Amino acid sequence: MADDTVRWRGLNHLALVTADMDATVRFWHGVLDARLVTTIGTPAFRHYFFEVGPGDTVAFFEYRDQPLDRFAKPAGIPYRQASQFDHLSLDLADEDALHRLQARLKEHGCEVTDVIDHGVMRSIYFTDPNGIALEASWWVTDPTGRPTDFADERLFADADPVPAVRELRSGNRLDHTVATSLVDDVTELSPA
Repeated sequence: MADDTVRWRGLNHLALVTADMDATVRFWHGVLDARLVTTIGTPAFRHYFFEVGPGDTVAFFEYRDQPLDRFAKPAGIPYRQASQFDHLSLDLADEDALHRLQARLKEHGCEVTDVIDHGVMRSIYFTDPNGIALEASWWVTDPTGRPTDFADERLFADADPVPAVRELRSGNRLDHTVATSLVDDVTELSPA
């Protein structure tokens, strides 16, 4: 009998939404020192990944021409307009594990997408019973745990990156970072 066990490696990435990718790069890379490891750019969105551990990233979408309601809220305080969260992506060890999970989801009556080839990773998408959007991914070219090469177009594929990425490409440093403030209650933020 074939082994149909799914073996997880960990969290591939947590995908969040930003209205200002440039400030996001300046904060996550420049302030938190989470290396920018790959960028994806399409006519509809940018999708940038920051390494937070070997094989683990936090990623952000910036949707082009899509205004967002922005706010800040304290951690652990529910707010119905919590639009920063997009989906949770789980990291799989290899492409076979991706196909095994896809088959397992189908066997259990769960809707799942075809395998989507993003260039640097291949993914399937599905939801949990709570309606949380989930992704299972396998890095084709794992950008974590190795030196950053901003000239590698497989990993830095946004043809029109934000200024912070252009600064990193030209001098491997940011001209400036951004400051943040804590809030005590749900606070509406001004548009980016």
